Amino acid sequence: MLRIYNSLTKKVEDFHSLVPGVVSLYFCGPTVYNDPHVGNFRPVITFDVLRRLLLALGYQVTAVSNYTDVDDKIIQRALELGITEKELSDSIIKEYRHLVDEVGALQPTYTPRPTECMDDIIRYVEDLVLNGSAYASDGDVYLRVRKIPHYGELSGNSIEELEAGARIAVDEKKEDPLDFALWKKTNVGIRWNSPWGEGRPGWHTECCVMINSIFREENGLIDIHGGGFDLKFPHHENEMAQAKAHNGNTLARYWMHNGFIDIRGEKMSKSLGNVVLMKDVVKEYGGMPFRLMLLAAHYRAPATFAEDTMKEALKKYNQIVNASKKAAISLQRRNISLDSLNRTPSDAVLSALQDDLNTPNALTSLYEELKTLNQAILGKSYLSLEDALGIFLGDLDLLGIKVTLPTLTAEDKALYEEYDRARNEKNFAESDRLRSLLLAKNLF
Repeated sequence: MLRIYNSLTKKVEDFHSLVPGVVSLYFCGPTVYNDPHVGNFRPVITFDVLRRLLLALGYQVTAVSNYTDVDDKIIQRALELGITEKELSDSIIKEYRHLVDEVGALQPTYTPRPTECMDDIIRYVEDLVLNGSAYASDGDVYLRVRKIPHYGELSGNSIEELEAGARIAVDEKKEDPLDFALWKKTNVGIRWNSPWGEGRPGWHTECCVMINSIFREENGLIDIHGGGFDLKFPHHENEMAQAKAHNGNTLARYWMHNGFIDIRGEKMSKSLGNVVLMKDVVKEYGGMPFRLMLLAAHYRAPATFAEDTMKEALKKYNQIVNASKKAAISLQRRNISLDSLNRTPSDAVLSALQDDLNTPNALTSLYEELKTLNQAILGKSYLSLEDALGIFLGDLDLLGIKVTLPTLTAEDKALYEEYDRARNEKNFAESDRLRSLLLAKNLF
């Protein structure tokens, strides 16, 4: 039984999907105005592992993650570069998709953009105005927060605390300082005609409308909504508020939030000058070691990006690659096809992930399977090499850790036979020559 921590109820719960055997999953994607940083990829990897687990458990999964391509930062950056907002967004999205592949994540089933959903967004805001949950004021539209039942239940912020807090913005257009914008009047940058004049949508409105549009048959209610811990308030709280006002539901039954990535023990921020770009990490270490580094921390706990954590992850990944390669070569030399392997994950890894995605425990079990695989390569394991590699690859598939297994040709097998013969005859000069040939093919 899969159990996950639900940020809405503040406890670990058994997971039951709305439709048996089917799961709807949405996690917030990036605002595409600048090169993606490492923090953008913690939710990518967290919810990729969840998706892979759900698939392994037999669910049909629709995974959605958006690209926010309407935002003040995008408008400002496009103006600085002298290009359109679309040109900027398209270029960042292309890079982002490439980096998603590099860290071993499956591409989402759908990747909606607000610019492609504007008619739906305007209709949604109109509905909220018509039912009295929202009001127009000088070209802007605001949600009446006090009309939302149990506002603050996701983030733990009460109306009283918000009234007293510094988060409240004073705005003459608002009926109440707590109200937030669904539509913003503007004459700068990308904008659309609406019943309230030219403008663009509020960020919180974009996500809940895209969910409502894609999962219309379920009245906009999905199984799981995820994102970074920093999105819990105000973004996710305000998404839920609109869903309550529009559809009478909480938008998602289970809300999941991943922790931050610290940079050498400090919070990553532009002010500290310690923002780490994902493309630089991939160039220096590779996407798979980064994934392993993140999986070593529980998704709800902070993860530390530092030279030592990355070097340790790179070391572990090389051990995984080397053992997998040796096993694959050994099997093919015995004329056992890799296609015949039963890539089924171990019960230990599967069980750890079903316990609220406990990836640290899953990795501990994976490394135990790595030991078993190495023993099987030496012929000293209780498992056959075929079984040991099948289980190990099944675990890697479940965790999203990619390895490229070599495929031996008849010529490669013949080279190995010659190498073995030279070694047995103690013709070390010849065996060294043949070994060099195999190394050049990355087969040793």
